[in-house]
Amino acid sequence: MHKSAKLLVVTLLSAGLTACSGTQTTVNDPLENSPSSSSQSGLANQTIKPANSSAVGTQSELTLEQIMADPDWIGREPESAFWGLDANTLYYSQKRAGTIVKDLFSLNLTTNEVNQVPLAQLHQASIKDRVFDHQKKWTAWIFENNVFVQNLNTQKTKQLTRDQDRVSKLQFLQDGRISYQKSDAIYAVDIESGMTAQLVSWKFAEAPTAVEAPKDYIAEQQLDLIKVLRQRRQRQTDQFEQQQQLQASNGTLANESFYLPTKHRTVEASLSPNGRYAIVAIEEEKPSRDEGDIMPNYVVDNGRIKAESVRRRVADAKPESQYLWLLDLVNGSQKQLSYTNLPRYNDDVLASVKKENAQAKGETYQPNRLPRDIGLLVDWGWSQSAIAWHNDGEQVAIMLEAWDNKDRWLTTVDLNKKTLVTQHRLHDDAWVNYNFNSFGWLNNETTLYFLSEHSGYSHLYLKPLNGSVRALTQGRYEVDNLTLTADDAYIYYQANQKHPGIYEIYRVNVSDGKIDMLTDLNGKTDYVLSDDATQLLLTHSKLTQPPELYVKAVGSTELAKQVTFTTSEAFKAINWTAPEIVPIKSSHVDQPIYSRVYLPKNHDQGEKRRAVVFNHGAGYLQNSHLGWSGYFREFMFHNMLVQQGYVVLDMDYRASAGYGRDWRTAIYRHMGKPETQDLVDGVDWLVENVNVDRQRIGTYGGSYGGFMTFMALFTEPDLFQAGAALRPVSDWAHYNHGYTSNILNIPDVDPIAYERSSPIYFAEGLTKPLLINAPMVDNNVFFVDVVRLVQRLIELEKENFETAIYPVEAHGFIEPSSWLDEYRRIYKLFEQNL
Repeated sequence: MHKSAKLLVVTLLSAGLTACSGTQTTVNDPLENSPSSSSQSGLANQTIKPANSSAVGTQSELTLEQIMADPDWIGREPESAFWGLDANTLYYSQKRAGTIVKDLFSLNLTTNEVNQVPLAQLHQASIKDRVFDHQKKWTAWIFENNVFVQNLNTQKTKQLTRDQDRVSKLQFLQDGRISYQKSDAIYAVDIESGMTAQLVSWKFAEAPTAVEAPKDYIAEQQLDLIKVLRQRRQRQTDQFEQQQQLQASNGTLANESFYLPTKHRTVEASLSPNGRYAIVAIEEEKPSRDEGDIMPNYVVDNGRIKAESVRRRVADAKPESQYLWLLDLVNGSQKQLSYTNLPRYNDDVLASVKKENAQAKGETYQPNRLPRDIGLLVDWGWSQSAIAWHNDGEQVAIMLEAWDNKDRWLTTVDLNKKTLVTQHRLHDDAWVNYNFNSFGWLNNETTLYFLSEHSGYSHLYLKPLNGSVRALTQGRYEVDNLTLTADDAYIYYQANQKHPGIYEIYRVNVSDGKIDMLTDLNGKTDYVLSDDATQLLLTHSKLTQPPELYVKAVGSTELAKQVTFTTSEAFKAINWTAPEIVPIKSSHVDQPIYSRVYLPKNHDQGEKRRAVVFNHGAGYLQNSHLGWSGYFREFMFHNMLVQQGYVVLDMDYRASAGYGRDWRTAIYRHMGKPETQDLVDGVDWLVENVNVDRQRIGTYGGSYGGFMTFMALFTEPDLFQAGAALRPVSDWAHYNHGYTSNILNIPDVDPIAYERSSPIYFAEGLTKPLLINAPMVDNNVFFVDVVRLVQRLIELEKENFETAIYPVEAHGFIEPSSWLDEYRRIYKLFEQNL
């Protein structure tokens, strides 16, 4: 690095980081931990220069044609890896060359033999989401909407259902049967006999009666006067009562349905393991046209214009509630679970926001305490349900959230009183994260474990049913991806403890809180624990190494063993430049802005350099980590720019993932401003530390990165000399509800937040060349975002912008020709203006 940088360079050795220890002592502080009291190794605030910053390849010159070609040339990485039943066999999917089809492969760890699973045997091998009975005698799974079961002693597989209806919620009941949900009913099948029983069903209708009661005077008069009508009604009543008695006294018949409010639909249903109770979450049906909007698709097979349905805009979203019903399958009773027991269930949490917006209109807002809209929590990263039963069937936990995004409640149900009991409430004045919500029960105790950002970072906690919360982890790092062992001894997890950009695997002792670091691979590592908890199946990548599979014995001091080698020789032949990970000092907050910096050789010599600042998409995403980036084309493009003498900066600006709650919520009610402030700091750092000419810096990015390009060029017109906005958001009122309402509330409530966060309101600030690349069949960021902004620029008589449209592409491009055209235009923009 340039001598003026004055930053310590730490080399990552193949054996790991010398600053990291393998264990940690017990954590005691429950839920009130100060983020500053925590631990990340001293490595966190140092520049990281990887040892593999120059690969061993010999190819030197990169071209856009190669970079933007079908990525099969890089290699087809293993995906969705999982253990077989014996911890000696693992499975993974791999894309078939030249097609989108994926094949399943098995790998024997003893022989290292890899075999593609034949189509005729897929039903026996597709066991990733298997479940086990309590005695571990049987395992079951769903394949192509049918239920299969295997005897673990004989290894014989049996198919238990054969139809095309969707099946879900597979579990073993305490009596050994397997239950599953199909539509609005739950069934159980006996493994030995194959006998299937409907345990419960529910209908959204009025409960049937023998005859309808007279509704008015005319009907009453008719029955009083006409004897035959009275007799017919009596016969109907007799027949109805007989059927009810038959149903109640004959165990060979299906159970009577429960009747829930009309004009509703099922959101979620869950059966207790003892088969006694079911909890059904429902919501009101919506008119079909209320579901969303339409998008014209101009290039389709029949040569006509196709109107495709797309999601609603946040501006069109209306408050929604979900309702919980507790069904008792033994006595036939049903009870709606009231939310009035939830603390602050009727808080006017947006009172200050509403007051500010009212004052802006010259109005007065009076706070109210009306019941809030509440429903099951939706975690975008979840594979679990928001309803979790203890394996004894007598306790259930439910994770709820407010529609206004400010509260999350972890509750249990008092099955006797039929009421909700709050075990933990997480409140956030900005918004509760849609990640870090995993929870469950210990197997052998009525104790909950759960993740919470209460301390400012995602950490793991225990909560006995009638006890106090206990923290199992704490510090300035994020914990996620939990796995509880069958004996309740350990909870395994992934965390970026030793550096925000390094993800390793750990486990915590549930009893004493001792933490073991199980991997030391120094990159990005995910894991799957074997069923017997003896082996870790790892998916690991580095800055210049796409993901591969590794295996490591739990507790072993030996290095993890790589077992797949899918990266192509063509990729390995290239002399890749890996970026350094630099903590750039912020002018606005104490935390540094972690950034990838790509440096050409001898960058500190000769004339000042050109530079490009890349803005990652998704907003809440981390890209300045030490693993393989999902932006792999951009990684290669940046390498090409470096070969031509550019410096490239890729910042994890505020709102990025991986750095805790405060970093995440810095953009609440003002998207674009904190991030642009961080870009200013990034540009200053480039100029002061790595020999960059302030007048020769450009920027680009897609999706949220496209939005950031707009905000930078519109609100800081002297910061960059040119910018490219790809599939960009120009007006947040037109984006979706699930993401946007977290950050900006909704337009009807908080127009101030939308108008100061949407680039279309600042378009008059454009003075530098702007390229806008817009896919036309984008069902994520609608094409209309570009259309409206272009019209605004036309009306403002701006001359220095151009638009490229991509008629057959959605938000994520597919065709290599589209990728190539897009990046040729970006490259041309930089070459002409920098």
